[in-house]
Amino acid sequence: MNIIDRYIIKKYLTTFLFTVGIFIVVIVVFDVSEKLDDFLKNKASMSQVFLQYYAMGSVPFFLNMLTPLINFIAVIFFTSKMADQTEIVPILSGGMSFNRFLRPFMIAATIVFAFTLVSNLYILPYTNKLKVKFENVYVHPHKVNSSKQSTHMQIDSNTYVYIDNFDTKRAVGYNFVMEKFDGNELTEKLMADRVTWDSISNKWRVENYTNRIINGLNEEMLKGESRDTTLDMKPRDFEVYENIFTAMDTKELEERIRKEEIRGTGMMNDLLLEKYKRWINPFSAFILTLMGVSLSSKKVRGGIGLSLGIGIGLSFAYLVFNQFSTMFALKGGLPPLLAVLIPNITFLILGLILLVKAPK
Repeated sequence: MNIIDRYIIKKYLTTFLFTVGIFIVVIVVFDVSEKLDDFLKNKASMSQVFLQYYAMGSVPFFLNMLTPLINFIAVIFFTSKMADQTEIVPILSGGMSFNRFLRPFMIAATIVFAFTLVSNLYILPYTNKLKVKFENVYVHPHKVNSSKQSTHMQIDSNTYVYIDNFDTKRAVGYNFVMEKFDGNELTEKLMADRVTWDSISNKWRVENYTNRIINGLNEEMLKGESRDTTLDMKPRDFEVYENIFTAMDTKELEERIRKEEIRGTGMMNDLLLEKYKRWINPFSAFILTLMGVSLSSKKVRGGIGLSLGIGIGLSFAYLVFNQFSTMFALKGGLPPLLAVLIPNITFLILGLILLVKAPK
C-alpha cells in the first residue's frame, strides 16, 4: 500500500466510526423518548436501561440493521469531500486507474465486512437475547404470549405429537397425545391429561396417562398416574415471542432448522431468512462502497450535499427493498434465499452501472 491507500483507508474507517457514534446518540435519544413511559411503568432501573438494554442489546441490534446506511453515508461523505477539494482528479491524472483507486476502499470495506459477519454469527445472537429478554419484561410484557394453542409436531420420522395448550412459563402442556407409526400402521398411542418438563432429568413427565400399544391384531392398554419419557422436544420449542430466532446462536439456529424440516410447524421461512441474512447481508459493505465511490467521486456543482442526499436516498431504498423482499418471503411464497439475494444483486448491478459511468 502507498500513502494514498493508507490515507483513504484511514479516512474511510474514521468517517465510518464517526457516523456510527452519531447514529448511536440519535438511536438512544429517540428510543428513550418512545419507551420512557414503559420503563417507568414497569420499574426498570437506570443501570438496567442504559447498560443492559441499550449498551448490550438495543444499540448493537440497530447498528447491525443500519450498517448499510451508515457505511454508505460514510463513503459518500468523505469521497464527495475528496472530490470537492479536488483530491481525486490529481490521483487519476497521475496515472492511477479508477479500478486501482477503488482498491483501498475495498480493503476498508473488507474490514467492515469481516466485523459485520463475525458480529452476525457470534455477537448479535447474544446481545439480541438480552434485548428480547429485557423487552419481554420491561417494555411490552403484555405482548408476550405465555401459552401456545393446538400444537401439532412431528418429532421424528415415525412420531407425532399433539398438545392442546402449552404454558411456556410453567413448562406444562395439557391434553397431550403422542402417536408412533411403522410405515402407515399405528403402533402406539399415548394420551395424557398433562405433560411436564423436568429440567433436572431433562425428561417429560406424563400424568394420568393411557398408553395403547398395537402389535398386529394384538393390543395392550396401559394406564397410570405418571411416568417419565424421553422426547426430542424442549419447552423453548413452544416459545412464541417476537424476534425469537434473532436471539439464537448459529448452532442453535441450524439445529432448529434441522428439526423444523421434520416437524413442519410453519416456521421454516423465518428460520431460513435469519440464517441467510447473517451470511449474505455483510456483503452489502462491498456493494454499497462500490456504489458510493462511483457516485461521489466526480466534483459536482451542488457540492457534497447533492451526493450525500442521493446517497441517503439510495441507502434508504436498499433498506426498504430488503424489508419488502422479507415480507414477500414470509407472506408471498418467495424463497428465503432469493429474498435475501434480490436486493443485493439489484444494487450490485446498479453499482456496476455507476462504475462504468464513473470518471476515468
